[in-house]
Amino acid sequence: MSAVENAIRVRKDAGSGALVGYLPAGFPDLDTSIEAAVALIENGVDVLELGLPYSDPVMDGPVIQHATEVALRGGFRLKHGIEAVAAITARVDAPVLVMTYWNPIVQFGVERFADELLAAGGAGLITPDLVPDEAGDWLAASDRTGLDRVFLAAPSSSAARLQQAVEKSRGFVYAVSTMGITGARQDVDSAARGLVGRLRDAGATSTCVGIGISTGEQVREVIGYADGAIVGSALVKALTDGGVDAVGRLAASLAAGTEN
Repeated sequence: MSAVENAIRVRKDAGSGALVGYLPAGFPDLDTSIEAAVALIENGVDVLELGLPYSDPVMDGPVIQHATEVALRGGFRLKHGIEAVAAITARVDAPVLVMTYWNPIVQFGVERFADELLAAGGAGLITPDLVPDEAGDWLAASDRTGLDRVFLAAPSSSAARLQQAVEKSRGFVYAVSTMGITGARQDVDSAARGLVGRLRDAGATSTCVGIGISTGEQVREVIGYADGAIVGSALVKALTDGGVDAVGRLAASLAAGTEN
């Protein structure tokens, strides 16, 4: 079992669900992003998503887009993401998934990236713009290295697409709860519950719901029917507004939603 799936399984076996937290590497600078990531895990996040800033983040909302722009202006390069993974995994035990658009990995070299991510202690990749039937190079590299691969599923996905996501994902399937770009919302889209049900019908054993979750109450709602809740924009906003301390406080508040 993968480290990510095992972390989720531990929470499920305890009668709860996992909290997955996202932050971008390099924002507001590399050292602070590492400290913020460590603070997430120390305050109850079970799995870390570390985003790689990209010049065309078309699937991200304004909060994450702003953080991406700041990181890139500060000189962020993909190699800094690998350095961040190594620094984080040296200090905490939670699995670290890298979330990235696919083009930077192709430019870096798929096999090279897989090897360097594994050496840094990373758990795998979330690839929001890569679908399984176009992921042959990554499927081969992740099979060779044992890294996890998390594919996305949306309410609009066909039954065949959901089946592909279930069969090819390792770690969990990322259920996008709302259509469109990321960003915290007051109400988690009710479509998420139906999507999780469809994924389970397709054989998924580990499904986490993301996009739009920003409170401990919403975390509790989501893990009532899914295996984990993913929080991104709310955490990035906390880091933007209040620094590492604010991120830690919000993580603790969100983690309270996983308590029985």
